[in-house]
Amino acid sequence: MDFSVGKSLSLMARTAPYLGLRAAVYFGMAATYILATGGGAGIGFGIGGLLGPDGRLGGAFWGGAAGCGLTAGVIYLLREYILYVVKAGHVAVLVEMLDGRPLPDSQGQLAQGASVVKARFAEASVLFAIDQLVKGVIRAITGLINGVATILPLPGIGALVGMFGAFLRMSVGFVDEVILAHAVRTRAQNPWESAREALVLYGQNSRAMLKNAALLALVVHGLAFLIFLLVLAPAAALAYAMPGSWSAAGVVFALILAWSVKAAVLEPFAIACMMQAFFTVTAGQSPDPAWDAKLGRMSGKFGALKEKAKGFPGTRRAGPWGAPSTSSP
Repeated sequence: MDFSVGKSLSLMARTAPYLGLRAAVYFGMAATYILATGGGAGIGFGIGGLLGPDGRLGGAFWGGAAGCGLTAGVIYLLREYILYVVKAGHVAVLVEMLDGRPLPDSQGQLAQGASVVKARFAEASVLFAIDQLVKGVIRAITGLINGVATILPLPGIGALVGMFGAFLRMSVGFVDEVILAHAVRTRAQNPWESAREALVLYGQNSRAMLKNAALLALVVHGLAFLIFLLVLAPAAALAYAMPGSWSAAGVVFALILAWSVKAAVLEPFAIACMMQAFFTVTAGQSPDPAWDAKLGRMSGKFGALKEKAKGFPGTRRAGPWGAPSTSSP
């Protein structure tokens, strides 16, 4: 592996203010889901009682589902803000620390991370648009590697390829923040061009990067599953106490709580590891024009990223880079 677990844990401790912010945001989301679901179930239980005893259970179910769905809709509307303030700010601080730059503690650290992000990405909508394009290109790279297995003449290869593809998709969940970290580290003035450059570097080192990502995916999702098992019993007890004995909601509550721990604590650890791996693997490399062309053929989103880079004010036209990297595709 191309990262240090000890160094990542140290980075987590040193960025405790951001971990606290992430915990407040994601555990707040989990609490909102549970309260809205429980409150909706209670209201539905009461309304269903107007239809007679048989209507209470159905009313509790539909009331809980409505509360959960309403919360999901609000969080969906806040996704750009969460990415801009919480995720990108933490990434910016991690990059500064990896490069040995001093940072203030407590609230000063949060302000510093926000200022670094704003300097690279003027608005949340810009960062969100780049993030969505990056995710699309990463899926294309993952699909290329997964597609190689489909040509192997082995019995049962279809099922294995399907499982492998699902695992790859799970593994690259930490990569888009690493691509965005490249813009912070290089002090790029054109965020679209920086993302394009980082994606080419990622593509030409995709085997090494996916190896690191797969290892981290096993650790992070394995720990998240253990957390799910630990909180399942109290979550089921809470759901059982809800109107209508809606005990099946215990599984949903446990999943929400496990997700919040994963997003608040486990994901930043994985991102710190992946940032180390990316900076180590790509050290001294230049983006390979051959990979730039390959990504352009593979993904329309990469083409959209290049067009955005060309049209960014005050920068030269994006074109092929210099000598190809010595890394193998």
